[in-house]
Amino acid sequence: MKKTSVHLHPGEYFASSGRVGIISTILGSCVSACIFDPVCNVFGMNHFLLSSKRYSRDLPYYETDAGRYGIQAMELLLNRMLSLGARRQNLKAKAFGGASILPSLSRPGNYLCVGEVNVRFIREFLKLEDIPLVSEDLGGNLGRIVRFHGNDFSVYVKKIQSSLRSKEISTQEGKYWKKQITQQDVKKPDISIWE
Repeated sequence: MKKTSVHLHPGEYFASSGRVGIISTILGSCVSACIFDPVCNVFGMNHFLLSSKRYSRDLPYYETDAGRYGIQAMELLLNRMLSLGARRQNLKAKAFGGASILPSLSRPGNYLCVGEVNVRFIREFLKLEDIPLVSEDLGGNLGRIVRFHGNDFSVYVKKIQSSLRSKEISTQEGKYWKKQITQQDVKKPDISIWE
């Protein structure tokens, strides 16, 4: 039986009502939220790197640029899932990423590094939205390969030990930081068929 696999890059999201077998991504400082409705069989995943390099420890996330961008990423995913038939009261979440692999973006004093911002954001967002966070692998200093399976909503995570692979991730994320996102830059996730 053929199944479809989707690979996400930073800034992308994807949701399905059963037509996709696996959603995958590679994370460094970014976070992916894997959201699912086990009753209506709808699931989705996003991959976001927050848009602000500085994030005050004293401000709630919704008062910062970082929070607004994270909120956009989450709302896009949730709205797409609801349009596919998911029900808000059934939603559950698993979250991954938020590693501190971009040392040049960490800030001393009252500011958090990128990975810390993302971890704080996803936990606060899910708590405020009353979406249970049933599993997480957040923080640390290693990148992750994440595969979210639609048949049983399991998530497989492989930590990236290789410094070469981590350097590749940090280079991609660094480019994404510098990139000005415009409508022309938005592209669809990579989709492939596998047996």
